[in-house]
Amino acid sequence: MAEFDVVVLGTGLKECILSGLLSICGKKVLHIDQNPHYGGEGASISPLEELYKRFQVPGPPKGMGQGKEWTVDLIPKFLLSNGQLVKMLLYTEVTRYLDFKVVEGSYVYQAGKIHKVPVTEADTQASDLMGMFDKRRFRKLLLFVLNLDEHDPRTFLDMDPNRTTMRDVFRHFDLGTDAVEFTGHALALQSGDDYLDQPCLQTIKRIKLYSDSLARYDHSPYLYPLYGLGELPQGFARLSSQNGCKYLQNRKVDDIIIESGRVVGVKSHGEVFRCKQLLCDPSYSPGRVRKVGRVIRVICLLNHPIRNTHDAKSCQIIIPHTQVHRKSDIYVCMVSYGHNVAPEGKYIAVVSTNVETSNPEKEVQPGLALLEPIMQKFISITDLMVPTDDGRRSQIFVSRSYDATTHSETECEDIKDLFRRMTGAEFSFEDFQRDSEADADD
Repeated sequence: MAEFDVVVLGTGLKECILSGLLSICGKKVLHIDQNPHYGGEGASISPLEELYKRFQVPGPPKGMGQGKEWTVDLIPKFLLSNGQLVKMLLYTEVTRYLDFKVVEGSYVYQAGKIHKVPVTEADTQASDLMGMFDKRRFRKLLLFVLNLDEHDPRTFLDMDPNRTTMRDVFRHFDLGTDAVEFTGHALALQSGDDYLDQPCLQTIKRIKLYSDSLARYDHSPYLYPLYGLGELPQGFARLSSQNGCKYLQNRKVDDIIIESGRVVGVKSHGEVFRCKQLLCDPSYSPGRVRKVGRVIRVICLLNHPIRNTHDAKSCQIIIPHTQVHRKSDIYVCMVSYGHNVAPEGKYIAVVSTNVETSNPEKEVQPGLALLEPIMQKFISITDLMVPTDDGRRSQIFVSRSYDATTHSETECEDIKDLFRRMTGAEFSFEDFQRDSEADADD
């Protein structure tokens, strides 16, 4: 009977990253997945015929190019170029298996129009998101944010970042409603407005991250892998394999074996694999998760770029919730032949948001209207599941479902939280760098 420190069920991005990190830490890991492909619910689908088959849509019609030229991500997530996922890739050296390209544009929807998100001085001057006086106030706010050092009270301007709310910060700089909205939603990437009444430090860190990511390239803070997001779990799977992790794909899990309230093994195809810990996505442990909402995603195939984005081959557009009288933002992301995921002249856009009514398709109409005409739509509505406990007693650790955002920062927070619960240690990029260097010296 084989014994492992950790059995991982599912090959979603989070599960593959964590198996890679745990294997670097010296854990003996076994990975089992009921699917023949990587990615789980966030898989990359290719060729195009498989996408039509998956959504039970007749086609594809003529004029779509060769099916094998298409790679469609079911849950696309852009990477902030100075964000946590990019750092995980760099510190674990998974970058050797991947190629990335900058996303061409970052936009926000306001007053019925698409606007470039301003961060640089030139952007701010050219932007029609704000009037002349708000531009000056916004520059002062940005200067305060970029200069703030949470360990140096001299940079606080009498606003303690651990006590002062973000609403009070905006009030201090006398920012207008429009400027507050795009700062909170397009720069800090807040999906609602709860942040306004919370201590400002986290929002300031988010704005700094956006600015630092933008500073690495000129026109956008986002990166996306060539050939689609499915390259990421495969890259981390290679890392895991190099560190002794074993993979069993296309195998159903018969049972999760528990003794005295703790996991002791997994049964698959009649074979028992003993373990001390179990990590899985919600589909493998439905009794240990609860539903907290639903997410609608609409995949759209286009033969044109999105209007008013300077013919960008890839971009993100955030529609703040107040612009469309909702509680949560609507996200639009687009990639194309520029990232080798579609034939020349073809584009893939995804519109996503949290479901708030009994008519989810109507809720995404503001995003879909920006994409017209649309060649083909594929609609999915999924439950948003979270674990019912922290897993420490049972040693069964369940990841959260993927949210509606089109960036990867919230997923990285879940990865770090799972790592903390499984190992009892805070996740540290520097530790992985030192371990990597030590391994090289051995």
